[in-house]
Amino acid sequence: MRNVTLFKTPEHRFILLNESEPGEEEGIRSNQYLILHDGHGVLLDPGGFGVMPGALTELLQYLEPRDLRAIILSHQDPDIVGGLSTWLELTTAPVYAPRIWLRFLPHYGIRDLNRFVPVPDEGMPCEFSQGFELKLVPAHFLHSEGQLNVYDPIAKILFTGDIGAAMLPEELAYEFVDDFASHLPYIEGFHRRYMCSNRAARCWVETISDLEIDMLAPQHGPIYRGRAVRDFIDWFGDLECGVDLMEQGGRFAKGAQS
Repeated sequence: MRNVTLFKTPEHRFILLNESEPGEEEGIRSNQYLILHDGHGVLLDPGGFGVMPGALTELLQYLEPRDLRAIILSHQDPDIVGGLSTWLELTTAPVYAPRIWLRFLPHYGIRDLNRFVPVPDEGMPCEFSQGFELKLVPAHFLHSEGQLNVYDPIAKILFTGDIGAAMLPEELAYEFVDDFASHLPYIEGFHRRYMCSNRAARCWVETISDLEIDMLAPQHGPIYRGRAVRDFIDWFGDLECGVDLMEQGGRFAKGAQS
């Protein structure tokens, strides 16, 4: 599936830009999101090198790269940053990234960091034009030390990065999570292993508690909507994960899958 519009008004859209199909991307399938407002856009987690051509093709249906106001990176993984150097050749938009990861970006062939905006640990608001503001929300250690979420107050959508990510089998595809209980088997092992700890999860739940959220949009897998939003947040806030499950000798308790 491609180009799933999650929210739309005459002035504002939030789009799942390129939900890569099986075989298009080596490794884990990822989502790229485009937020549009009055002819300008913000690209969230542009993806690895392999998905860049497809993501660009889909983006061109809505705007030219020169009309991007920003690119936002939730963290430093290659499925997010791997294709960034090519995007930097097509747009002059600034790139917002967690402050603690900027020093590692040269390993992706990025030499000039002058276009990068370091996001502090506590996050920050970003106003891109009158009436178009996004909130960068801290989600530390979930799973990255400097993980960022992006909240769109117009669409009431929270882009959650790896939080809520699902590892669906290739033969199973659905765009939205409406029944959280049936979706749980596809997220539980990943979250138990990759998320740092219950303390980190509870900090995130408390951080987002004042946000009005209609959808959770993760970097992998389908989007949570309706009752599934609250069900996921409640489950995640109680989850034992990461260091909570560590055992002597490098083992993890049952249920923590890589």
